[in-house]
Amino acid sequence: MDEDLKNTVEFHGHFCPGLAMGYRVAKYVKNHYKKSEDEELVAIAYNNSCSVDAIQYLLGCTFGKGNLIFKDYGKHVYIFYSREHKKGIRITFNDKVYENIKKMDDELKNIPEEKKKEYSKKLKNKFIKEILNLSDEELLNIKEVDIPEPKKAKIYPSLKCEECGEYFMEIKGRLINGKVVCMECFEKLVNQ
Repeated sequence: MDEDLKNTVEFHGHFCPGLAMGYRVAKYVKNHYKKSEDEELVAIAYNNSCSVDAIQYLLGCTFGKGNLIFKDYGKHVYIFYSREHKKGIRITFNDKVYENIKKMDDELKNIPEEKKKEYSKKLKNKFIKEILNLSDEELLNIKEVDIPEPKKAKIYPSLKCEECGEYFMEIKGRLINGKVVCMECFEKLVNQ
């Protein structure tokens, strides 16, 4: 296990197929772009799986810096925009990955319940090994994409919620019953 992978697993907390997938995506990007110190590289992830931790750790794309954007599409799709190169790439996985996941799920259906946990671990380890050993060409679909440059992170003023008294980002405020409130209080008030 190379040092980057070892540290990524440590950062995430466990080793799983999702992390291996994110690791391979991040390694590919890291070989073509510099790690983001600030917002030089922007990642747009179409899922919130274990894979995204590898992208945060290896590429420096984080929610806190505003250069990790989450789109809740439930797809292993990753777009990276380099402000330095003024271009984006879209990375997905080849069909073989999904065919192997389906095979793994089908195999598990035929295993007695008392042996499922152990057998599942074996299958996952086999799958992880495959993900780590396939070439980029065998594993990944990579294409340049023409997307507008993502906006840089912006700090907005804070307002005090007139319902709970906590401060929130001004652009996230809502007006209800004549009060300016945070999203949390707005949801509670709407559902009363």
